[in-house]
Amino acid sequence: MAARTKSYRDDAIVLRTYKLGEADRIIVMLTRTHGKVRAVAKGVRKTRSKFGSRLEPASHIHVQLYAGRGDLDTVTQVDAKENLAGLRDDLDRLTTAVSMLEAVDHIAQDREPNEELFRMLAGALRLVADDNPPLTAAGFFWKLLSHEGFAPMLDQCVACGETEGLTSFDFDSGGVRCVSDRLGRPVSADALDIMRLMLGGHLGVALKLPPSPASTEVASLAATAVEHHVERRLRSLTVLDS
Repeated sequence: MAARTKSYRDDAIVLRTYKLGEADRIIVMLTRTHGKVRAVAKGVRKTRSKFGSRLEPASHIHVQLYAGRGDLDTVTQVDAKENLAGLRDDLDRLTTAVSMLEAVDHIAQDREPNEELFRMLAGALRLVADDNPPLTAAGFFWKLLSHEGFAPMLDQCVACGETEGLTSFDFDSGGVRCVSDRLGRPVSADALDIMRLMLGGHLGVALKLPPSPASTEVASLAATAVEHHVERRLRSLTVLDS
C-alpha cells in the first residue's frame, strides 16, 4: 500500500459517484499509484461548484486529495487530464464505458496500487471515446480477468486435457471442455478463435473484426465470466444487452 501524506496528488479515473448530504458527493476513483480511493467532493452538487463537471464517471483527471483519518479522503483540487468528451455524446459509448467502470470497481481493492489496471482502463476508455469497436468491452473483460490471474484455458479441455472437439465453456472451472466432458455453456470454434486472439497478444486484430454471431457469443461469454468472478450481476450490462 502506498504511503499517504496529508495532502497528495495522483492521476485518477472516476468509477462512480453518489450523493452525500445536500451538496456533497462521494467520488470513487481508481488512481494510478494509490489504488481505489473514496473521497468527499464538498459542495460539488451546487450550481457554482468549480469542479463538479470534472468528477463525472469516466472522467480522467489529475486530482489533489487530503487524506482523512478513516476511509474517506477529501477532494481539494481537480484538473482534467484527458478529454474523453466523446463518451458522453453517444449512449452506446457511455454504456460500454460504464460497464467497464463497474467491473473495475468490483475488482479493484481499496488503497492497493495497481498501475497496470489503471493503464488498461484508461486505454479502453480512450478507445471507446475514439472508435468504440463492438468488442471493446468483451476484450477488456477478458484482459481484466487475465490480469487478475483468471485467464481462461482455451486450448485444451480443463477436465482431461483433450485438444480436439472443444464444445463448451465451464465458468466454474475457468475454461473449455471437450465433447466427452462437456459442461457449462456451448461455445463455437469461431468464438474460441476470437478469444484466443484477444488473450494471445492480438487484441487489436480481434477488435477490427466485423460483427458476427461469433463476436456476439464472445461478448456474452465475457460478460458472464466477469459476473461469475465478482459474484454479482453488473447492472450496466443489463442496459448494454438491451
